Amino acid sequence: MTKQQANWSPYDNNGGSCVAIAGADYCVIAADTRMSTGYNILTREYSKICKLADKCVMASSGFQADVKALQKNLAARHLIYQHQHNKQMSCPAMAQLLSNTLYYKRFFPYYSFNVLGGLDNEGKGCVFTYDAVGSYEKVGYSSQGSGSTLITPFLDNQLKSPSPLLLPVQDAVTPLVEAEAIDLVKTVFASASERDIYTGDKVEIVVVNAAGIRREYMELRKD
Repeated sequence: MTKQQANWSPYDNNGGSCVAIAGADYCVIAADTRMSTGYNILTREYSKICKLADKCVMASSGFQADVKALQKNLAARHLIYQHQHNKQMSCPAMAQLLSNTLYYKRFFPYYSFNVLGGLDNEGKGCVFTYDAVGSYEKVGYSSQGSGSTLITPFLDNQLKSPSPLLLPVQDAVTPLVEAEAIDLVKTVFASASERDIYTGDKVEIVVVNAAGIRREYMELRKD
């Protein structure tokens, strides 16, 4: 009989899906509220979306303890920035700070997969997508988390972002108006929750535009 060895891991994957879509004058960031471990649901009411600045929001899936540590780190760095510069950090600046923060921990990474969305200095929507060690890209839309393999092809089919290799550089923002983008997000989550057991219960949708930040919710399947 082979000897069984108990393996302990500092990481867990709490599942869930995140989506962000950038438009001409808005950004929609959404995530479901289910937090799981294995086949157990820990809570059905956990927000994966964190407001980092007035025009900048982050949605994170992966290991939620690491996500919470990352959010606290970014909040502290942002507070220092505000005291030094007497203004809020812009969304592209926050995107670079997040990349640096993740890369600094690359040998024992934050096990978090993030999408950052908001408005840039010109008031246009912007989305940045990340891996766990800080490599990031500015895109028109992105998805992360356990349902991203189901959601990303759906978004590719509906939005068809231009290749970053095209010259002259094309704008990555999507052609949809705000209401259409919100409807698309609701559709992709309703679809993903049918197939992914870690996505469900409720979707939290955050809309960032010139008027500020507002939240919407839609119920998903509970099983």
